[in-house]
Amino acid sequence: MDDALATVAVDISGRNYSVLDFNFRNANVGDLSTENIGHFFTSFANSAKININAKVEGENDHHKIEALFKSLARALKEASVIEHNSIPSTKGIL
Repeated sequence: MDDALATVAVDISGRNYSVLDFNFRNANVGDLSTENIGHFFTSFANSAKININAKVEGENDHHKIEALFKSLARALKEASVIEHNSIPSTKGIL
């Protein structure tokens, strides 16, 4: 990840929404179109019916993309942990 810093928050809420704050300097990283990164995050939030808030900063587009996906994985892992026998929701349901 080197120069990149990404923050991703996830709410497994049954409602889809995404807020994305990232820009890339290049149109492609290898064969990957960087415009597909935002498309992936939005489509994933819509399909999974979760909220995603993601932002990244840095110089190298490859490192920024890597940081985003690592942060997404960590956020999903934390958001899906079952603690005790209760649902971690103020509404009591997910």
